[in-house]
Amino acid sequence: MARRIATKDKVDRAALIDFLRPRHHTILVTRRADGSPQMSPVACGIDPEGRVVISTYPQRAKAVNARRDPRVSLCTLSDDWDGPYVQVDGQAEVLDMPDALEPLVEYFRCISGEHPDWDEYREAMRKQNKSLIRVTIERWGPISTGGFPPELAD
Repeated sequence: MARRIATKDKVDRAALIDFLRPRHHTILVTRRADGSPQMSPVACGIDPEGRVVISTYPQRAKAVNARRDPRVSLCTLSDDWDGPYVQVDGQAEVLDMPDALEPLVEYFRCISGEHPDWDEYREAMRKQNKSLIRVTIERWGPISTGGFPPELAD
């Protein structure tokens, strides 16, 4: 039985965005005040400008940490556990209400499509006092899969 060979494909920004757009499961890494990593599993999307967007609340650790130190990393996974993944590094900005409202509409669109009642959605976001983390991508690793090194695959 042939073993699965690990892959690592270097891609340009356009291919990276194409890879990220349909994938909504990410581990967001921010930095605590002492510099140690804080990881959060989050749903994410890609906005029209090619930034990673994540919905949150202003008091959550990821938002507090990103405000203090905007350097973040993400590991975006495929729905299939053995599917391809990629690490992305960038600069985060945290938008709070009312500035977050329309970007939250775009966040919903890029993950779920059109909402049946945008006024209702906007009101829910206001009531919940939601925030949005927006990550400008600065660098990324190869799109990778797990498996055996090629020399061990026979």
